[in-house]
Amino acid sequence: MKIAIVDDERDMRQSISQWLALSGYDTQSFASATDALAAIDVDFPGIVISDIKMPGMDGIQFLRKLMGQDSTLPVILITGHGDVPMAVEAMRIGAFDFLEKPFDPERMSTLARKASNARRLTLDNRALRRELSDASLLMKKLIGKSSAMVRLREEILDISQADGHVLIDGETGTGKTLVAHALHAAGTRAGKKFVLLSCGALDEPVLMRRLFGPVLPEESFLPVFEEARGGTVVLEDIETLPEAVQARLLNAINSEGNPPETRIIAISNLQAPGKILKDCLRQDLFYRLTALSITVPPLRQRGNDILDMFNRLTETFSEDYGCDPPTVSAQEAAQLMQAPWPGNVRQLTNLAERAVLQARRGQGKIASLLMSDANEVTSVVTTEGKPLKEYVEAFEKMLIDNTMRRHKGSITKVMDELLLPRRTLNEKMAKYGLQRSDYLN
Repeated sequence: MKIAIVDDERDMRQSISQWLALSGYDTQSFASATDALAAIDVDFPGIVISDIKMPGMDGIQFLRKLMGQDSTLPVILITGHGDVPMAVEAMRIGAFDFLEKPFDPERMSTLARKASNARRLTLDNRALRRELSDASLLMKKLIGKSSAMVRLREEILDISQADGHVLIDGETGTGKTLVAHALHAAGTRAGKKFVLLSCGALDEPVLMRRLFGPVLPEESFLPVFEEARGGTVVLEDIETLPEAVQARLLNAINSEGNPPETRIIAISNLQAPGKILKDCLRQDLFYRLTALSITVPPLRQRGNDILDMFNRLTETFSEDYGCDPPTVSAQEAAQLMQAPWPGNVRQLTNLAERAVLQARRGQGKIASLLMSDANEVTSVVTTEGKPLKEYVEAFEKMLIDNTMRRHKGSITKVMDELLLPRRTLNEKMAKYGLQRSDYLN
């Protein structure tokens, strides 16, 4: 995390910079607030420590400029001894905190750490919001070349351009909320609000107020249909709606006319055997909410995508934990493809992380993780058979992909390790859609 140090006194700048550099921070010094403003933009990846008493633009004026540009930027101000009113004014404007001269360097480090953590969280949330508003990024998250995933992406693009309400169903952990985000981001309402509400998490009175109001004085939220006016409301666990709420929701839908001003995306997580959503909702509401529908495919129906996803996930977690990804044997690859995956993508993600942690300790097998998974059934083999050719091709693709990544696209090293002639390797890479350029750093 970067720290911008602003002070007109050269010795003070150097002293603060040296101390924070020893604490592991990347420091950047400025002799004036004007110089600093030229280098600090709205997404500045760090915090600011500034003196107040400076010629030209002082610290308070500097703070006002920064807050006008990005009110979430943590700014720590250095004040003179006993200058309490100025410190109070700085906090009112939006300063993160202040240090009083002569200050304790340890306290400065503590404040810098707290401010940096706050900034990191802000930037992470900001990046996530941008990602969730970018249809192309969201579609990339719906990875896979299986026919089921190709069809899902096509359905999202088609339905996103329509005006009707949508039902998304599918097993737990398949990514239904991600599909809802993609529908909104790819559609005509992309620039409007996207509001998600879990119906099953609230009791009936709170749910009624959260949806339609009136809001109690002590409650800080807006009713979702007011908050998302013109945009998209996502109702998770739609099957849990009480009858009174269903009636009120139907009235709200009917009052909007056609096409609706605000689109509703209903997500069903109904898992009860022998029970369908039509049994849980009043008939007129059911047909209004399900004019358009998308069923997210379970992981076990996605064929070779399973190994591709596992490979990508272990690569990502290995980078996070600073270790090499685990090696997957042919037997383990077959077991991954045969597993029933009751928790779907969420379960696969959890297993990939555990596999990386296990490999980092130098112990355990992926098969043991499959067998011990609390969400698994007693056997890792499903009743849905797959042709031997599919297993072989999936493992072969994963093996070439892993080797290319490990050798950063060096064809010669990959040929040597896999004992393949150049022509054969080229043919197999073309067959599996692997391109050398994807592995070059």
